[in-house]
Amino acid sequence: MNGAHWHLVVNHLPIIFPIVAVIVMVTGLVSKSEAVKRTAFMIFILGALAALAAMSSGEGAEEIVEKISGVTENYIENHEETAETFALLSYILGGISLLGLWASFKQKSFSSIISIATLVFALVVLFFAKQTGTTGGEIRHTEIRNGNNSPALEKNNAEKDEDD
Repeated sequence: MNGAHWHLVVNHLPIIFPIVAVIVMVTGLVSKSEAVKRTAFMIFILGALAALAAMSSGEGAEEIVEKISGVTENYIENHEETAETFALLSYILGGISLLGLWASFKQKSFSSIISIATLVFALVVLFFAKQTGTTGGEIRHTEIRNGNNSPALEKNNAEKDEDD
């Protein structure tokens, strides 16, 4: 398994884990279940660890992908910058979740506040997750690039124009 393959295996996890954890946290807050909220905290922590794996595999992926025709350095750099921001925010979310997990187990009075704050911060992290996923996809998926300038889309649009 080369660096690009490894990156493709792990790069979706830092996006998926927080989505699942947000759903679990909302469920925990609505049901007022500490066990469910603790589960959400643990999933957020897994997301931070997955972000670490994705970041560590990114350089290996870059070395392979930059040699592929049609891939420009601009798309790689854009993805790298958004990924760094997303990873940092994921690490912070993991740290806040560790604090929330500790507060929940120790039955601290501020435990509920941390649960809500974690949820709100997770929504911010998910915004950056979406940006990172999109910029990563743009490296090889021309159909999602701004301007839709892929050859396949141009051919499809030309065929539609001929039909009109």
